Amino acid sequence: MSVNISYQALAPIIILLTSGVLSVLIEALVPRSFRRPAQLVLVLGSIVLAFAYLVFNSTVVLAGDLLINGGQIKGLREIEAAGAIAVDGPGMVIQGIILLISFSAALLLAERQIDPQGDAFTARASALPGSEDERQFTANGWMQTEIWPLYLFCVGGMLLFPVSNDFLIMFVALEVFSLPLYLLASMARRRRLLSQEAALKYFILGSFSSAFFLFGAALIYAATSSVNFSVVSIAMENSSQDGLIISGIAMIAVGLLFKVGAVPFHQWVPDVYQGSPTPLVAFMSAATKVAAFGALLRVFYVAFGSMRWDWRPMMWVIAGLTMIIGSLLAVTQTDMKRMLAFSSVAHTGFLLLGVVATSAAGLSSSLFYLIAYAFTSLGTFAIVGLVRDASGEATHLSQWAGLGKKSPWMASIFALFLLALAGIPLTSGFTGKFAIFTAAVEGGATPLVIIAVLASAVAAFFYARVIVLMFFTEPPTDGPAVVIPSGLTTVAIGISAAFTLLLGIAPQPVLELIINAGLFIR
Repeated sequence: MSVNISYQALAPIIILLTSGVLSVLIEALVPRSFRRPAQLVLVLGSIVLAFAYLVFNSTVVLAGDLLINGGQIKGLREIEAAGAIAVDGPGMVIQGIILLISFSAALLLAERQIDPQGDAFTARASALPGSEDERQFTANGWMQTEIWPLYLFCVGGMLLFPVSNDFLIMFVALEVFSLPLYLLASMARRRRLLSQEAALKYFILGSFSSAFFLFGAALIYAATSSVNFSVVSIAMENSSQDGLIISGIAMIAVGLLFKVGAVPFHQWVPDVYQGSPTPLVAFMSAATKVAAFGALLRVFYVAFGSMRWDWRPMMWVIAGLTMIIGSLLAVTQTDMKRMLAFSSVAHTGFLLLGVVATSAAGLSSSLFYLIAYAFTSLGTFAIVGLVRDASGEATHLSQWAGLGKKSPWMASIFALFLLALAGIPLTSGFTGKFAIFTAAVEGGATPLVIIAVLASAVAAFFYARVIVLMFFTEPPTDGPAVVIPSGLTTVAIGISAAFTLLLGIAPQPVLELIINAGLFIR
């Protein structure tokens, strides 16, 4: 059987993975003094080129497209690579979000003006923390440019993950973007032991979740004789292997819920967010959640859609626990990064409402919420990395007292992000929550929406606490200050702030774009 592959449809993925290979060659062949600028040109250029191809693909109209509301769905809608990859509207929307986030995050990773010793990553990952080698590498101004091939492979894997149409390809994509993250999380320049501890926890727990995913895929194959989503969905309707199917769904859910940070699979989130380099945390909090939720939506809407009455009770419980525990634990935190980590867990619970809805409105509202949350989260962590004292980042809440008087502009932008996370009107967070709550009510999940509203009220407390601390508290005499970043970080923060405001004030163009994207292709 011949396999036809449309390289145009798969161009964004191919560009990023090919760029990853070229990035490795740059590390091997280009002199050290020229590596950083060469890598930056390659990384930013490949992301822009991939996004341009994605926009082009979204404008191509195929003769066989479906009709919705009397109009034709625009963009490629194809099953590629012998049914392994699905190129459709929702998939391209998710890929577009990942690429926009990746571009902004690359600017944060390239920042060198914040830390006088270099960027956020250690000078040499092989040097032992606190050793003489590490001090010499740092004094000589060495840069860990190997982060860029890892970053490109990570982004390439994220692009493949939400468009995978069978469990084996999805597992490969999961590992392609997860393994670089395990390494990058261990490379913080400051507090390296904490960074390595966080990376080790992330790796061990991530390995367990991957094993659950693979074992679940094996059970699904045993019950349906296929790993293709469309075939699995049809086979489940006529299968008598209910025990294998339910067990397989549960195990695959564990693997995917770990990546999104849902309770009770969230244990890695606070430790990794606290210990990893802050620019990487900004990228992880946004792009990883987008890619993982894209895959989660495709699996449960396409592969397991015919079994929704069996897995919805499980998702109800997980969504409710995630919102409650995430919000309550965030209130108790005194470290800014850990507070935002548990806030991320709570937002995962809100996003799970879109999965529970199992409707077109649930899908579109989830995609909009992902866009809103991703840019807000990226901007939030970007500003966290700017608040510093002599020892580095100042993340204890008490150190943020009076920051609004020292740096009113940056504190105001940070307050904007916090208000968006709280879901205050005229911000992207309000529009996203309104859309996903409405979809959940229409899908019969009113009790979960009530829990979500109460969790949002709790979340508003700890967001407001930080705002009060910044603007209505006197700053200590020896407190930290906001470091003036270079244009790279400024642009990234500006992009995040623009999306946060525009999606709150004028969300209709983005909502129409998502609605016109249609449903997942089968």
